[in-house]
Amino acid sequence: MTLSASARQPHHVAGKWTARSVCIAALALVALAGCGGGSRSSSKPAYCSARADLENSINGVSSLSPSSGASALEAQFQKIKTDANKVVTQAKSDFPTQTSAIKSSVDALTSAVNALTANPSATQIATVTSAASTVVSSVKSFVDASSSKCS
Repeated sequence: MTLSASARQPHHVAGKWTARSVCIAALALVALAGCGGGSRSSSKPAYCSARADLENSINGVSSLSPSSGASALEAQFQKIKTDANKVVTQAKSDFPTQTSAIKSSVDALTSAVNALTANPSATQIATVTSAASTVVSSVKSFVDASSSKCS
C-alpha cells in the first residue's frame, strides 16, 4: 500500500517532533541522573555559576511536553547551547579537556538536530540521541571535575 504525500504529511510533522523529542528526552533523562546542582557563592569561580545555569537548562528540558510545542523545544535547545558556550568560555583555562568535550558535543548535537528532515530516518534519530547523550556525558564530566571548586 502506498500513501500519497498529503496522507503522510502529519507523520512528517510528528516524525520531526518525535526526533527532537527523543533528543531532548535523552538530555533530560541523563541529566537528571547525572548532574547535581551547582552553587552560586561569590567566593567560587565564575564558571560555577555558569555550570549551574547549564545544568538548569538541561534539566529544564524535562518540564517540556509535546503540548509545549516545537518553539519551546527550540528555545530550550538554544538556552543549552548558550549556557554551554558560557561554561566553555569561562572554564577553558582551568578545564581544557572537559570544556573542549562540551564544545565538541554541543556542536555535534547542533549538527544532528539541524540535519533532521521532516521524516527522519532511524539513523538520524539514533544520531541525535547519541549526540544528546554525549552532551550530557561531557557536562557530567565537567561537573565532576569542577566539583571541588564549585561545591
